[in-house]
Order: sequence, then C-alpha cells, then structure tokens
Amino acid sequence: MVMSLYLAACGGNNANGTNNSAASHGAANEAASNDPAATEAPTERKVTDALGNEVTIPANPERIIASYLEDHLAVLGIKPAAQWSVANGIQDYLQDTLKDVPTIPYDLPFESVTSFNPDLIIIADNAAVEGDKYTQYSKIAPTYTLGDDINADWRKALLKIGEVLGKSSEAQTALDDYESKAKEAKEKLQGAASGESVAAIWLVQKNFYVVSDKLSSGAVLYHDLGFEVPEVVKEISAAGTGNWNAISLEKLAELDADHLFLINSDKDSGSEALKNPIWQSIPAVKYGNIYEYPSTASWLYSGAIANSQIIDDVLESIVK
Repeated sequence: MVMSLYLAACGGNNANGTNNSAASHGAANEAASNDPAATEAPTERKVTDALGNEVTIPANPERIIASYLEDHLAVLGIKPAAQWSVANGIQDYLQDTLKDVPTIPYDLPFESVTSFNPDLIIIADNAAVEGDKYTQYSKIAPTYTLGDDINADWRKALLKIGEVLGKSSEAQTALDDYESKAKEAKEKLQGAASGESVAAIWLVQKNFYVVSDKLSSGAVLYHDLGFEVPEVVKEISAAGTGNWNAISLEKLAELDADHLFLINSDKDSGSEALKNPIWQSIPAVKYGNIYEYPSTASWLYSGAIANSQIIDDVLESIVK
C-alpha cells in the first residue's frame, strides 16, 4: 500500500514591509487555530456493530486483535497485537508484515486474548461470539463484530474495518488500487487466454478440493479476471457451502478446464494422489497446463493482498 505524506508550506513576499508580513503571519495563525482539522485530536467514537452492539472505539487503538482479518489490517498499515494461527500454520503470505507478531489460536480463547491486553477486538463472524462469548470478550476490550454478511465479502470487510478504525480513505484507496490492477490483468489475459476456462484445486491429506466459483480465489479467477467456469466447478459450487469443496477423482476426470492451478499441501509427503492415473488423464494435466503453488501461497485466503498475489501468479503462469 502506498502511504502519502502531505506537506504544506506557507510563505509570502516582504515587499510591503515588516508590519504587513507580521500581519499576514498573524492571520495565518488565526486561520489555523480556527480550522478544526488543524487542532482536533482523534477522540473515541461510539459505533454500532452488525449484531446491534454499541461499541466505543478508542481514539488511537494500538493493540488490536482481529483474527483472520489481518490482510485488511496490513493493507491499512496496522500491525495487530497477535495474529491468527492453527495447529499446522499461519498466514505465511502476510509474513513480510507480520513476521514479528506473536500468534494466537484461531478460536480466540479468553485467556489468550486477555494475555495480549488488547484495546480493541474485531470479530469476523457471528458464530465466534454466539452464546455469552460476546459478553466475555467485551469485558476484556471493546469488541466489534463485522457479521457474516460483511465478512463474506472481502471488499465490504476492508471498507468496514477502515471505517471503524478511522481509515476510510486508506481503505478506499487500497480497494481502488486492487480494482485497477485486476482490470489491467484481465485485459492482458483476454489477449493471452480469451474464452478459456480455469479451475483451482487444493490437494491436502490425499484429498482434492475445488474452489467455489464465487468465493476465495474462485472469485478472483471468475469474477475479477473473467475466466470461464467449468461445468464441474459450477455443479460442485452449487451443492457446496464452503470456499473449497471436496471433489472426487471421478469428478476430476470430468473437469474440462483449459488450465489448472494446483495448491499442493502434500508436497512434503510425496503427493501420492498426483500419481493416480485418473489425475494424470485430466486434459489440463496431460497437456502441461497445470501450475503448482505451495500451501504457503495466498490461494487459500482472501483480501486485497492475497488476491493481488493470486493475480500475479496467474499472469506469471498464463501470460508468456
């Protein structure tokens, strides 16, 4: 993200003598003192979250916990007090920004949250605060819930977090930059692969999953970049509920995508599933139109940073 510094300089000609110069400086100082933007310090604000809770946002929150929302914080130039983690990993693609940030379990145990002494907690979805969880978190620090509808759309989530943190202009700039990048990439891909179809497949623990045609990296491929959606992907997406949905080898054999993006979480264990004759018979695999990325890449995530990196990967793979 590009951060801009605005510097203003004031000056005047001294052609009319010292008195006029002093008067002009006095007028300038008076104008500055009457300008709210020049004198008004940030103050705490009361906002209402998606669940109807009135939340007091600190004037300058410095120890924010926003588990699995770190992509949005990083775009806004904010380093959280702790970062999301699961037993087998973290969001590796964000580590240029979050390298020194300690981890916190994904389910945000109360004791762990308390240990970081946060001054603001931002919760992604409704389930994370069901029952009396919201009450417990709000005893630790002011707690704002985005809610399922906003959290499901990374653009809305970025703008809402920007609004909550008093960084709406920065959030809008980041979104505008992403849209511009996606548009430019789409134009390049129209020249290199017009009318062609793609699919993203995730291999983990010998099982295959296909990305939804409307969520995660699928939204980037089909909506932002304009690739065609294979019929198998449409079928599984309509029946599934997640970002990634299980796909059998039999269904993979029907996958008529021109290009495949493979996210391989089984690399270290030998990727045995990729030796199956059914997998090797898939046209995109057979003809070498398959592009492999590790699980540490951003393909399993979503946000301005994650999606921008996905666009880079697609361009590198297809635009020769």
